[in-house]
Amino acid sequence: MNLAERLNEDMKQAMRDGNKFRLQTIRMVRASIKNQEIELRRPLDDNETLNILSRELKQRRDSQLDFERGGREDLVANVKAEIEIISEYLPRQLTEEEIKAIVVQTMQETGASSKADLGKLMGALMPKVKGIADGKLVNAIVQQSLQ
Repeated sequence: MNLAERLNEDMKQAMRDGNKFRLQTIRMVRASIKNQEIELRRPLDDNETLNILSRELKQRRDSQLDFERGGREDLVANVKAEIEIISEYLPRQLTEEEIKAIVVQTMQETGASSKADLGKLMGALMPKVKGIADGKLVNAIVQQSLQ
């Protein structure tokens, strides 16, 4: 079962269970996927679907920060619940230690040793961690490693 089929089945299950919040969240994600399919005029593969899920998750995390700064705890709770639901469909995220190990390995492969090599290092590193690590965290670890 591919990711789009799994989302569809989970949406049906949420309908049966009467879980309106889960249903609403899955529908929002499916709408983003459908919009991308319409734009590309073809069905998406699992990798493209994962990219959309990652984008949706990033939007929710950004919203969560904004709501926390604004003191809107009611909205923070909703966004956290949406993040949990969307995270179920993404692969397990790497820990900081795992990211550091990949950064060190990639630094050795590319020969990167200074801030001037940042672009080269990030270019080689991001395909390795795409979808399984937060880009901001990876960037922070790379910045720290190049000092």
